[in-house]
Amino acid sequence: MIVAVILAIVGAIAGSQSTVLADLNSFPRIPINEGDLALGSIITAVVIAAVSLGGAVLGGLAGMRFHRRVDKVGLGQ
Repeated sequence: MIVAVILAIVGAIAGSQSTVLADLNSFPRIPINEGDLALGSIITAVVIAAVSLGGAVLGGLAGMRFHRRVDKVGLGQ
């Protein structure tokens, strides 16, 4: 997690100074504005985080339900 944060900071600082596709004229450019691309990336990251959180909550609820049933059977004996 720490490495990801450090790389994000370095990318934010160095990303505006270095444009790899502008230096390499042999590769086609993406026909989209960099601002729109960054906004799309942020939205995608938020959606992925929300889906991951939802999966974690549903998994926790399912596990809690299962363990309560197991505990109820174990205590009944």
